[in-house]
Amino acid sequence: MSRFHLLVSGAVALSLAACGSAEQEVEAAAGPEATETLESDVAVIADSLPQDLDAAVSASWRGSRADRDEWRNPAATLDALQVDPSGTVMEIWPGGGWYADILMPWVNGNGGTYIAAHFPEEGSSENRQRSRERFVERYSNEERYGAYTLASFDHNSGPIVEPGSVDTILTFRNVHNFLMGNYAEKAFTDFYAALREGGTLGVVDHRLPSTREQDPQASSGYVQEAYVIALAEEAGFELVSSSEVNANPADTADHPFGVWTLAPSRLSAPRGEEPAADFDRAGYDAIGESDRMTLLFRKPASE
Repeated sequence: MSRFHLLVSGAVALSLAACGSAEQEVEAAAGPEATETLESDVAVIADSLPQDLDAAVSASWRGSRADRDEWRNPAATLDALQVDPSGTVMEIWPGGGWYADILMPWVNGNGGTYIAAHFPEEGSSENRQRSRERFVERYSNEERYGAYTLASFDHNSGPIVEPGSVDTILTFRNVHNFLMGNYAEKAFTDFYAALREGGTLGVVDHRLPSTREQDPQASSGYVQEAYVIALAEEAGFELVSSSEVNANPADTADHPFGVWTLAPSRLSAPRGEEPAADFDRAGYDAIGESDRMTLLFRKPASE
C-alpha cells in the first residue's frame, strides 16, 4: 500500500499569472541535473531508521549515488543548513531523489515530516511529469521513506502548502532554473509564505564570481552569491550564514557549455545536440563539479 498522501489544496489548483510564459520556461531543471537516473539495485530495506545524519549518509540503500558525496558533501551541507529532522522539511524539486535518499529516512527516523515540492502533475512538460512520476514510484512503497507529502511548485503554481506550516525549506541547484524561467522573485516569495516565523531556507547553487557580470537569466547555470542574497532579502528573508563547504576554487565558471560542461552532465556540445567526438574533456574533468554557494536564510519573527 502506498505510504504517501497527496497534498491537494484548492489554492494550489488555481492557476496564477505566470512570471514567465510557458514558452519562456527553460527545461534545464528536467535535465540530467534534476532527474538523475534511478537505480533499481538500491531496494535494500534498512534494519532500522537512521536518527543520526552520518548514518543516513552512509546507508547502503544509497548505492552508487554516494559516489558523488565527494562533491556534494551532504552531511556537511545539511549541518551547515541547520536542518532539524524532527521538524517539517520541504525539498524543492527533488528530481530523482539524490538528497531525498538521505532526507526522507533521516526525517522519518526522527519523527519529522518530509514534503516533496515537485513539478505539478498537470500543466508541466512531459519531462517534468515523468520526473514526478518516477519520484512517486520510487518513494511510495518502502517503510524507510515514511508517509511523505507531495506538493507542487513551478512558475504557475499557487501556494505550495498552508502558509506558515514549514520549518525548513531546502533547494539544491535550482535558483538558476528559477531565473531561466523568469520567476525567481515568485519562488522566494512562495518559500517565505510557506515557512513559519523563524523558519529557515537553505540554498545551494553554482556560484558566479563577483567580478563577472550576472546574466539575469543565468544561462550559464551560474549565479552570483550576492544576487541570490538580494533575491532572498527582497522577499523578506535575513541571511544567517554563508558556508564554503561546497566551494571548488578550481572552477572558473567560464566554460563553453556553461556549468553543464562539468560533471555530472559533461556536455561536449550544446544541449540537445550530439556529443562532439573531438572535444577535449581532460581539463574540465580535472575541475570536478562546480563551485557552489551554500546559504542559510531565516524568516524573521514578527516584533
